Amino acid sequence: MDIQWIARILERDLETLKREIAAFPDDQSVWAQPPGITNSAGTLALHLAGNLRHFLGGVLGRSGYVRNRDHEFAARGLSRDALIGELDSALTAVRATFAGKPIDLAADFPEAVGGGYRVTTGDWLIHLATHLAFHLGQVGYLRRIVTGSPTSTAGLSIPQLASAVKLPKLRA
Repeated sequence: MDIQWIARILERDLETLKREIAAFPDDQSVWAQPPGITNSAGTLALHLAGNLRHFLGGVLGRSGYVRNRDHEFAARGLSRDALIGELDSALTAVRATFAGKPIDLAADFPEAVGGGYRVTTGDWLIHLATHLAFHLGQVGYLRRIVTGSPTSTAGLSIPQLASAVKLPKLRA
């Protein structure tokens, strides 16, 4: 497996999450919690930024980032610009980590995860990518519920995959 495949998925989905947050009509609506919804889009954006900055930047990249997970779930009222700034910081951490020293996917991840589990780095990176995608989907649905708009933010773009090569059209 090429490590850049994982990096590009993370970058693509963070860019899509930034577009989702920007697509909310105002700063207040990004914090809306419709009945039955535990976390707002703003909370999910902070959580994902903190998660990636910690595990990729802080742990693998040794950036010195110190996570405040409680803040991710308690903060309210930040502007969309501030949330996008947090996501930009996560994107910077992703790029710096994957551009740095080689990553051994078969090695144990350097920190216990999920309440004390040892996993391989490759397994954990795939988990981080699917965790981001899971919450990205939630943010997309929350935006549509809160705004009533079915507009797409063009997520899951195939051309942004690291291995994507456009094929020539064949004449019929």
